[in-house]
Amino acid sequence: MLFNSLTFLIFALGFFSLWPLMARKNLSRWVFLTTASFVFYGWWDWRFLFLILFSGLVDYVAGLGMSRYPGQKRFLLILSLIANLGSLAVFKYSGWLARAIEQLAGFGGLELQLEQQIPAFALILPVGISFYTFQSMSYTLDIYRGRLKPTRNLFHFFAYLSLFPQLVAGPIIRARDLLDQLQTHTPPTAQRRWHGFRLIVTGLFQKMVLADHLGVVVNHAFKDLSHNPSTLFSWVVMVSFAFQIYFDFAGYSQIARGLAKWMGLQFKMNFNHPYLSCSLREFWTRWHISLSQWFRDYLYIPIGGNRHGPARAVFHMWVVMLVSGIWHGTNATYLMWGACHALFLMIERFCWSWYKKVPALLRHGMVFVQILIAWVFFRAETMEQAWTLLFQMFTLTPGALNSDSFYNAYFFLCLSVMFEGLYAAGRTFRSVRNVLRNPWVEAVEVGLFLAACVYFRGPEQAFIYFQF
Repeated sequence: MLFNSLTFLIFALGFFSLWPLMARKNLSRWVFLTTASFVFYGWWDWRFLFLILFSGLVDYVAGLGMSRYPGQKRFLLILSLIANLGSLAVFKYSGWLARAIEQLAGFGGLELQLEQQIPAFALILPVGISFYTFQSMSYTLDIYRGRLKPTRNLFHFFAYLSLFPQLVAGPIIRARDLLDQLQTHTPPTAQRRWHGFRLIVTGLFQKMVLADHLGVVVNHAFKDLSHNPSTLFSWVVMVSFAFQIYFDFAGYSQIARGLAKWMGLQFKMNFNHPYLSCSLREFWTRWHISLSQWFRDYLYIPIGGNRHGPARAVFHMWVVMLVSGIWHGTNATYLMWGACHALFLMIERFCWSWYKKVPALLRHGMVFVQILIAWVFFRAETMEQAWTLLFQMFTLTPGALNSDSFYNAYFFLCLSVMFEGLYAAGRTFRSVRNVLRNPWVEAVEVGLFLAACVYFRGPEQAFIYFQF
């Protein structure tokens, strides 16, 4: 069920019509949230509900077991990790494993077609499996560390795990942040409702108007990179993709946060204008914040963090960035995307004494170029395609933009830059900030965004992060 669909609009109207009545008591609130979330998730394919039920039941039982049998905590944690990471590996990486086996067999003269012959190697990837798996794992990990007490009510747990606003594309909400909020219900004030409505409308505008229009030129370019191999066009394509994926993903998070506010809940910010960063380290505190913090707390710090000197810290950082690449998918391009960020972060770390003396505006430009280089690998379907585009970007090949075909995309690229530029101006100049925060200006902004979603929306596309 897409946020930008008529189906979801009907679903949301029904849900929020019943919510004030169902939210009064704990049990009815948890049952209603769980039922509505299962309907939302099962709308794609009801069979995938068994997967989230399996992961959830394993972690629910493991959490209770850790509390009742402290001596078995390690065993129960390992059981939870095997169940979660195992299901993630089977659905997300079985195809890659099949292709690897086929290649190895090919070296020995054998021809295998495992994906065609064995159904287990050709499983469909469930929507959002990476998000709710990590969310479920954080529950048992926090109980194991003594940072969280397990909930004893099964519906309370599943209301947390399957909560529909952030279920399929984040943000990844920690159990210790959400379970307490679900324990009581505070009806949202009029101000919170207005703030939530603004977030929803802004998120829809970012997705339907900005991201979907930018996707036109990006998708066309990656179908055939030889169509217009000029240096200028290549840079425009990658800047367009940078803003496309940002507004696509940030838009989803904005809508999720807005829906949560209407339910009386509070989700933390998941994107904080990352392209305004002056360093890559700052970028990773602003981009997909919930996932970055998840890797920091459950991988980087446990394997040693920066406790054993700069060399080990850099090694641990490489591990985290490469795992982040693998988390996105098995394609070598994702691994290269993670490696690019690790390399740039390492250089930045060792050159920091010099780097921090560079003027801020120049640092902005340097960071953005590094991010674009990494995005090339993230968006490319093959390594060959990535190297082709990078060659086009860094060799001075003359050529004009194809403005006749992509006039709309270029217009909305300029609008995207202005969208972020206004925020930057508001952060820098108090007078601009005061104007942007004026209630009348906010109302006009929301009205314009709504009108744009109706009359200037781009070709409908699924949210990019649904594939992860």
